[in-house]
Amino acid sequence: MKHVKTIEIDGRKIELETGRIARQANGAVLIRLQKTVVLVTAVAAAEAREGRDFFPLTVEYREQMAAAGRIPGGYLKREGRISDHEVLVSRLIDRSIRPLFPDDFLNEVQVMATVLAAEEDADPAPLAILGAAAALHLSDIPFNGPAGGVTVVRTDGMLKALPTRAQRDLADLAMTVSLGPEGLVMVEGSLDVVPEGVILDALDLAVEAVRPFLDGIGALREVCGKKKKDFQAPEKDEALVAEVSARWASAVDEALAVTEKPARKLRLEELRSEAVEALAGEEEERAAGVKSAFEDLVYHRVRRLTLEKGTRIGGRDCENIRDISGEAGWLATNHGSAVFCRGETQALVSCTLGSSEDEQRTENLHGEAKSAFLLHYNFPPYSVGETRPLRGPGRREIGHGTLARRALAPVLPDFVDFPYTLRLVSTVTESNGSSSMATVCGGCMALMDAGVPIKAPVAGIAMGLMSGPDNIAILSDILGDEDHLGDMDFKVTGTEDGVTALQMDNKIGGLDREVMKNALDQARRGRLHILEKMREIIPASRDELPAQAPRVLTVMIRPERIGDLIGPRGAVIQEIQNTTNTRISVSDSGQVLIYSASGDAADRAQRWVHWVAGDPEVGKLYQGKVVSVRKFGAFVRILGNTEGLVHISDLAEGRVNEATDVVNEGDEVVIRVLGVNDQGKLSLSLKEALNAGAEDVIRPVD
Repeated sequence: MKHVKTIEIDGRKIELETGRIARQANGAVLIRLQKTVVLVTAVAAAEAREGRDFFPLTVEYREQMAAAGRIPGGYLKREGRISDHEVLVSRLIDRSIRPLFPDDFLNEVQVMATVLAAEEDADPAPLAILGAAAALHLSDIPFNGPAGGVTVVRTDGMLKALPTRAQRDLADLAMTVSLGPEGLVMVEGSLDVVPEGVILDALDLAVEAVRPFLDGIGALREVCGKKKKDFQAPEKDEALVAEVSARWASAVDEALAVTEKPARKLRLEELRSEAVEALAGEEEERAAGVKSAFEDLVYHRVRRLTLEKGTRIGGRDCENIRDISGEAGWLATNHGSAVFCRGETQALVSCTLGSSEDEQRTENLHGEAKSAFLLHYNFPPYSVGETRPLRGPGRREIGHGTLARRALAPVLPDFVDFPYTLRLVSTVTESNGSSSMATVCGGCMALMDAGVPIKAPVAGIAMGLMSGPDNIAILSDILGDEDHLGDMDFKVTGTEDGVTALQMDNKIGGLDREVMKNALDQARRGRLHILEKMREIIPASRDELPAQAPRVLTVMIRPERIGDLIGPRGAVIQEIQNTTNTRISVSDSGQVLIYSASGDAADRAQRWVHWVAGDPEVGKLYQGKVVSVRKFGAFVRILGNTEGLVHISDLAEGRVNEATDVVNEGDEVVIRVLGVNDQGKLSLSLKEALNAGAEDVIRPVD
């Protein structure tokens, strides 16, 4: 049976419909905002696969081009592999719902969100998050809802929830915030150097905006929700857990004090093997129980040391930042390069300067998008001492790279002032926590090494959280193990003046405002410390571009002359590029950008562009060709296709009886531009150019 519920979020009405579409799924919701419609389904396997020790949640967000009345580009004319944008939205949904499943629930769950209709100014992503939370809450799948999420932006100093695309594009703050019954679950944001206080205000608005949705789907569940399937977490052998703790707790504490990750990991593996051999022998089932009990022991000992003694893995206190080192300009052939190390996390980052033709072009629901700033993040298996197949960037790589890109984008110069496409490539060569933040720091240093005039340096730090019954500990610069064993992963990037990006996930179902405020304050202190260390490596952007980087010259031509520059089928511009070994791009406004590694080649191309498509300047000397002779003078062509009249009185000194006494059709002559006459024609003079030096004449480029 069809059921419909209308819920208002910050003045915008959202309609939820269930019971009519996708009825064989465990849960399915059509969610509408005006004419935009997203279908979200949730399906769970009846049982967990034997031997599985992780929760296999899969989220797929897809945008059908038909939703915007478009046919996909390309040869196949159908939607293909998932786009980076769809990956990022899928990750937002995943991070919004994953913490709300019961502990030890290992049944496979698949959530699919499909955009069926999209208005021109619509942003379907928040609807997909809301729809996923609703579909799970109404389903029979075990889920600790209700939950929901919303995007908050700030434009002209005003905060707004559930904005349009136009409002989001104009915003200096855009945050996606997800909420569960106990508070904040997930935060993702892009900011234009915004103070921490504004972030807290945005979080407050998000909480206020989502509350009606939580109440609404709670009421809808009472009407048509399915009864939740019974789920009981497997019982633990408490006697075995106690014995493992009694015999190996002190040894685990000693192992956790080891600073180096490989040595610490090896020692913990030795202790686990020792426990298995002592308590299980050859019994495989009991060995699995011993391993589980040992992992529980490590989990609790790490948290006990942190919460009760303020001592973290490796001996640090809660605010201590690991040692930072690095080097800028260490690769000779790259335009910019940097190594950034923080503890046992290391990123090698290169910066490449390209032309406007190197911009990334992508297709989306609303047409084609372009980006002149690219950041690609690579996480090879050797960075954590592992082997695995290499199959291109996964969702993690795409997500981490996008976070780092958002962190650095606000400090880049405007394209009109620095007309280069910028590409950063970060290769994580060692990892023990927060490789994305190392990418931010190394990426900033590589930009500075390449001579990119950034507005201010940017650093990033990853914060963690461990919570107990009576207290909490906020951790700065977390290790990989602290991320795995802790309750929160909170990444914050920014300059000295404010935040440029943030990303928060937690595993405990909710965080309150005070915890977020303290984490932001502590992250700021850590960020300022890291920025100071970065300044010791490279204090500011280089004054000049590296010798191997392309130079760019700018020429402005009238839009009506663009066709002269391009030529038939691009013949003219291709000849210029091929002959001068340059790259040339032309905008609709008439801006011509000439890129070349050689200053002489760029100058030659600039002169050529001016000759074929430029406008003559009054007083300048030009070489031209006589195209016709009349009784009253001669017509001379200069600058490609520009013609002007040399009046008979300006052909020579003294009286001239016939124009042909001085010039004939086809003659090459040097003339001076006098101006434009009353009829709008170009007025030229041979007489005024008689005594000109050869070096002053503007000629066709050889």
